[in-house]
Amino acid sequence: MSDKRIEHDALGDVEVPAKRLWGAQTQRSLENFRIGRDRYVWGRDVIRGFGILKKACALANQALGQLPEEKAKPIAAAAQEVIDGQWDDEFPLVVFQTGSGTQSNMNANEVISNRAIQMLGGVVGSKKPIHPNDDVNHSQSSNDTFPTVMHIAAVEAVADKLLPAIERLADVFKAKSLVYGGVVMTGRTHLQDATPVTLGQVMSGWQSQLEHAADLIRTSLGGLYELAIGGTAVGTGLNAHPNFGATVAAFVAEETGHPFISAPNKFAALSAHDALVSASGALRVLAGAAMKIANDVRWYASGPRTGIGELHIPENEPGSSIMPGKINPTQCEALTMVVVQVFGNDHAVAFGGSQGNFQLNVFKPVMLSNYLDSVYILADALDSFRLHCAAGIQPALDRIEENLARNLMLVTALNPHIGYSKSAEIALKAHREGLTLRQAALESGILTQTQFDEWVKPQAMTGPLAV
Repeated sequence: MSDKRIEHDALGDVEVPAKRLWGAQTQRSLENFRIGRDRYVWGRDVIRGFGILKKACALANQALGQLPEEKAKPIAAAAQEVIDGQWDDEFPLVVFQTGSGTQSNMNANEVISNRAIQMLGGVVGSKKPIHPNDDVNHSQSSNDTFPTVMHIAAVEAVADKLLPAIERLADVFKAKSLVYGGVVMTGRTHLQDATPVTLGQVMSGWQSQLEHAADLIRTSLGGLYELAIGGTAVGTGLNAHPNFGATVAAFVAEETGHPFISAPNKFAALSAHDALVSASGALRVLAGAAMKIANDVRWYASGPRTGIGELHIPENEPGSSIMPGKINPTQCEALTMVVVQVFGNDHAVAFGGSQGNFQLNVFKPVMLSNYLDSVYILADALDSFRLHCAAGIQPALDRIEENLARNLMLVTALNPHIGYSKSAEIALKAHREGLTLRQAALESGILTQTQFDEWVKPQAMTGPLAV
């Protein structure tokens, strides 16, 4: 048997590997877009999204009398196998293709068509009795299917991967904030000493940042629940049943468990992707929070002898090829590099989103790719940071106490008793003469030792005044 078969499309004959389920249009794309072949091939979420959509379309077309059961049923069965991951190797196309994602849509149509033909005992590539365009793509256009897959894949990736990763890291900081609620340490503002805080309070701030970012990401999913399907080529719904979009959305919602609906305005759904731009912005907020947390941890752990050195972090691997015994905050560095990448991805999504012209935006694949990349690497990085850094953070109590004792901003506790000006006089005297705060206060003659000990209590300074 030949290892090739001949398939035919509108442009003529195409040789396709005989064992493959894809067809002529997929093969043309493979040959015409050799761009990042090893790095930018669609992943599981997008392939699953196509399976979900094509199954929902087949069921909707049957329910609306647009496809007979003898066609809709095998299409749905083949699409279910795509959903389940049985044919991932049959989706080889790269992100950098036509901006509407037409080749990827046809890839799904061809694979599902040929698999359905196999199920029915037909000849792969014959397009009989299931045609990739007339049957699998019935009532659809690439212009409304690809943006629908964009939203399905984005929602599922966030729900299944990113939000759980955020929650797991936030839970670590929540638990540690309770354990270390009594560890009083020097607060810092403007990179300078400030009034005391507890380590528990610091960690509760990290927890809160993560939780607020998660809430914002959940909110951003609202726009992604609106599906473009039913708009067909330009948003008018030409060649589709008037209830097709709503019916498909209902089937997609049932399949995924997410509240997908038909987009109220298909013209915007095809020509603009503001929902994905907004959702990417929410990922940027999370990335900013991750940068703050990672930087705080590595600064607190800096040194360990000549830096701040107030936190111990896990020693995961040697940090230098020349300096024996050196340990670096590698998880912090990895997380901050992920943040930089997410910022870049967000710029790509935002720019792509600005490029809608008339009835279509043709930057769809690159927008989806960058958004999903941000979701994947953020989820992975947060989990890695949790497992290999956050979970093992411990306070360096001796160093914390040493730094706290030297903190001149404890003088703030004197404000209610002797006023700002006299308190400032004591703090500046201590700083300029190399004295402790206590020494400067007593030498100034402004207050007694008993008053100083009664008024300057770091633990009492970690909350509002007692009333």
